[in-house]
Amino acid sequence: MTLKIGDQFTSELIVEEKHTAAAFGSGSIFVFSTPMMIGLMENAALKCAEMGLPEGQSTVGTFVNVKHMAATPMNMKVKAIATITEIEGKKLTFAVEAFDEKEKIGEGTHGRYVIDAEKFLKRVNEK
Repeated sequence: MTLKIGDQFTSELIVEEKHTAAAFGSGSIFVFSTPMMIGLMENAALKCAEMGLPEGQSTVGTFVNVKHMAATPMNMKVKAIATITEIEGKKLTFAVEAFDEKEKIGEGTHGRYVIDAEKFLKRVNEK
């Protein structure tokens, strides 16, 4: 594992109807949904972690603690930035932020845990 504190990755998307609270079922308005913002943040953290992991290893999310601070309309670009702030063995902690084209729309922390993908899936499939 070659990950280090300060490593960073950015994920982006253009808000489409499928990303809205109304489409997702988390609200009734056609604005970027909180679950999609969290998903974009998690994606940025996943991609950041994958840059420093050997083949066969991945990460799984363990916690999300974020606030969604501003609404974003359809057709606007949003980006999430994940930065590693702590590495404790296989536990990774990220500072996550989200922005639309006008302002910061979300921030918080996200945890991921490094796993051996094959062993993890074997254990899950034994349930």
